[in-house]
Amino acid sequence: MKAYHLIKNGSSKEAFELRNIILPEVKENEVKIEVEVFGLNFADVMARLGYYRACPPLPAVIGYDVVGKVIETGKNVKDIATGQRVTALTRFGAYATHVITNQSGVVPIKDDTDAATATALATQYATAYYASEFSMSLQVGEHVLIQAAAGGVGTALVQLAKRKGCIVYGTAGSEEKLSYLKEQGVDFPINYKNQDFYEYILSLKGEKSLDAVFDSIGGNSVKKGLKLLAPGGRLAMYGAAQIAGDSDSKSLYRQLKTLFGFGKYRATQFFANSQALIGVNMLQIGDFKPYILKKCMTDIVELYENGEIKPVISKVFDSSELAEAHDFLQKRKSVGKVVVKW
Repeated sequence: MKAYHLIKNGSSKEAFELRNIILPEVKENEVKIEVEVFGLNFADVMARLGYYRACPPLPAVIGYDVVGKVIETGKNVKDIATGQRVTALTRFGAYATHVITNQSGVVPIKDDTDAATATALATQYATAYYASEFSMSLQVGEHVLIQAAAGGVGTALVQLAKRKGCIVYGTAGSEEKLSYLKEQGVDFPINYKNQDFYEYILSLKGEKSLDAVFDSIGGNSVKKGLKLLAPGGRLAMYGAAQIAGDSDSKSLYRQLKTLFGFGKYRATQFFANSQALIGVNMLQIGDFKPYILKKCMTDIVELYENGEIKPVISKVFDSSELAEAHDFLQKRKSVGKVVVKW
């Protein structure tokens, strides 16, 4: 058994080392999986750069989602059998040929399901489903802004919002990605490099015109999003990608810019306007409400098998190209999911 260990923060070319691993015994509520592919998420980039507080002490095996075959189950695992193919959300440890994870984050998939596609269903689609269904409860006809809408979670949110009959505004950083957003059904694609999303929506719809905002950027983006919320509006945060930038080194300036960019809020302003500022972290949901994680993943797999959602795979890298995969994601070259195969 092998795993890529994050051994140092900084450049992707120097950050990872392939090492042998010995996994512990499978506990009563756990499942052991032989991994076909694992997925990359922007949180992985944040961990590599040293910005992600939840990352275990180095050296560490990071990563959140895998697809593979179950080779062992704990005695309390009843709905997952040895030999089944599954998609799984892990609490780190995904950059490995074998992983052990709690059954709450494991859902069977059909034998002919594309491995890369199934990987997207775990972290990214489960996050989007929890945010849109549980946290935000999107309704027909609502006006919804999705930041970084061409990314993995962004794509999932677009599909789920359109499924609900929402009017979607989506931001991306190139004309190519704007074309992609149009293909995905985004009603108002916005190139954030050429146009300030706040000014654009303000001129188009006026103040207090949005019902829901999904933000993975952080900082000033959140402050502007809150200004656009209508009474009864909700803003969900599930990242702070602005901190990372394109550099491989930590930047105190970017950290402070992001922190102060959020602005200051009073509890009374949300009460007075019947609004909500919501944080989304699926690791915490998995730890404290595993039944919710299980439902999210089960529902997402069902939606996929029914043809109601369609994950988009940006690129599949060989495991020997892990550094290139990280750079591809960090430099915002991807649309949809980035996957690594063994």
